[in-house]
Amino acid sequence: MKIISSYEEAKVVLSRQAVGLSPDVELEKTVRGIIDEVRRRGDSALLDYTEKFDGVRLASLEVDKREIDRAFRRIDAALLSALELAGNRIAAFHSRQKRSLLRDSARAGLGWTIKPLERIGVYAPGGTAPLPSSLLMIAVPARVAGVKEIILTTPPQKSGEVAPVILAAAKMAGIDRVFSIGGAQAVAALAYGTESVPRVDKVCGPGNLYVTLAKKMVFGTVGIDGLYGPSEVIIIADNTANAGYVAADLLAQAEHGSGASAILITTSAKLANSVNREIETRLKTLERSGIISESLEKRGMIVIVNSIDKTLELADLYAPEHLCLVVKDAPSYVARVKNAGCLFIGEDSLEVLVDYIAGPSHVLPTGGTARFGSPLNILDFIKLITVINLDKKDIRRLGRAASVLARAEGLDAHARAVEIRLGDLDRGGD
Repeated sequence: MKIISSYEEAKVVLSRQAVGLSPDVELEKTVRGIIDEVRRRGDSALLDYTEKFDGVRLASLEVDKREIDRAFRRIDAALLSALELAGNRIAAFHSRQKRSLLRDSARAGLGWTIKPLERIGVYAPGGTAPLPSSLLMIAVPARVAGVKEIILTTPPQKSGEVAPVILAAAKMAGIDRVFSIGGAQAVAALAYGTESVPRVDKVCGPGNLYVTLAKKMVFGTVGIDGLYGPSEVIIIADNTANAGYVAADLLAQAEHGSGASAILITTSAKLANSVNREIETRLKTLERSGIISESLEKRGMIVIVNSIDKTLELADLYAPEHLCLVVKDAPSYVARVKNAGCLFIGEDSLEVLVDYIAGPSHVLPTGGTARFGSPLNILDFIKLITVINLDKKDIRRLGRAASVLARAEGLDAHARAVEIRLGDLDRGGD
């Protein structure tokens, strides 16, 4: 990987790299056309797009529950056990989060009540690279939050079937209905509904650029969890870090795809060189070495600075999806981190565990959106309804000011709605 030894140069490079979606007029036009066709033609458009993009003509968009049961029975026992462990840990983490964060306050006066969303749609990549982990990371928290119905869309494989591991994960997560639809057309179907696919309240899940642009375009018609770009990690390390572990974690991140970003920021030139050598050696033994090499060349780097303060400043500037603190007394720096999707403390808190099994959702803000965004969590699946329960004492106490403000805005009817009550109260009315 390229090594940058100048703090100022690193600031410039990281600022340019930490960007979200780049506009592409032609691609946006294509996605808009897909959405419009699905809105207009419904199931027929979905079947046509599935044949065009996935190479298979389906007899039915919805996956039969018997097929889901068969897939569940066929899954390797070790894989099934791993999925079950992951699901249980995700449920436990988000149940704790629910107890901590969600409390109604709808008593006399002013308060709020909390309601789960009625129906959400989950998009799970599932064609050439099925991702059952992403399905669990969305559906399980949604179910814990109390969502009544969860709809899954996932593209078919060339055989016309949905990947068995996706169906097994869907059954385990309590998915209500599964549809064999991928791409922007799946997002459109969930947002607007078709003859077969029910309209949802929120569309969740990562996907390719077509999926991401479609989510952006339907936002407002439905809610979305976020717009997710290529995966990112920044590892902050000092001379106490294990170079082999750091290299392995950077390689794992780069494996996500050629657009993934794997960055080491360190105070140790010796560690930087050791990590670089480890990467070169280990890369030769990896099956996806071509993808990893491209990722490291395009968006990977090692930055050397002279203080931990500088490493934290650069990390906050980038606002990475994953931020790993592999330094002496790592917990002491937690409070100083401002921008990150998920924060990993110490070299034993490896990112791969969170990718699959630790418990928090791995659906995280990317492209600098950790400056204002959060990981997918229990709050993504609930809404607050403000509850107003006032009495005549409140009208006496607040009404005059409300009338003054209404008239200042030129809203006469607003003012009179409160003034008529104040008049009755002044005359001794109940």
